Amino acid sequence: MTTGFLTNTLNVNVEGRVATIQFNRPQSLNAINVEMIKELTSNLKEISKSDEIDIVVFTGDERAFSSGGDIKTMLNLEGDENDFFFLMDNISELVVTIHSLPMLTISAISGAAAGLGFSLALATDHIIADEKSKLAMNFIGIGLIPDGGAHFFLEKRMGENKAKQLIWEGKVLTAEEAIKLNLIHEVAPNYKEALQARIDDWLSKPIKAMIKTKKILAEKNRPQLLKLLELEKNGQYAMRQTKDHQEGIAAFIEKRKPNFTGE
Repeated sequence: MTTGFLTNTLNVNVEGRVATIQFNRPQSLNAINVEMIKELTSNLKEISKSDEIDIVVFTGDERAFSSGGDIKTMLNLEGDENDFFFLMDNISELVVTIHSLPMLTISAISGAAAGLGFSLALATDHIIADEKSKLAMNFIGIGLIPDGGAHFFLEKRMGENKAKQLIWEGKVLTAEEAIKLNLIHEVAPNYKEALQARIDDWLSKPIKAMIKTKKILAEKNRPQLLKLLELEKNGQYAMRQTKDHQEGIAAFIEKRKPNFTGE
């Protein structure tokens, strides 16, 4: 059975035991705004009720998985504390929903996966990246800290010391660099073919047992994830008050190198 529908920001398709959610804001390289966050969470909660879906795939298009949080959204929240915390709470709800989804999850990446977009990919069980893709945890470039649970997921994948170095550097990684750092699971010359091979492999296995293992570990790690999401929310708010963040945003808009002062 195949069903599908479009929302303002997503293309959702269910084929057999696999649901695919494609980010659909190509004009902004699939940048994540409030509407996308809400639509993702709503659709994932609906999918989670299904007894027939075993795998959920997240993908973008050839140009970008997701370029990260929408800069226009960030600018609109400047100085508005209530709206900022509302946004961060919505991000936290989305991340917890992905992490605890009672299905196996795959991120299939082509093009850019940066900032919050990379955080959401890290929340999934398996990441496949096209060999030409670029990945970046680049919040530091605008004087911010990672959010979307990135501190939790990076520490789990890399260990604390390497996670700190990655966050502080904020460099753009090739897919080959990312796999060496244990950030992703597969690099492929054709990510769509690799994705289908992974789906076929998982569907040929006792996938209910695989999902049960995921659920046990997700439940065990849930308190720590919730704690780090709360710390990220408060930390991000503090960083948004700094002069370095204001300089980072100005430099981004003006397409120049920022001049940070540590203030």
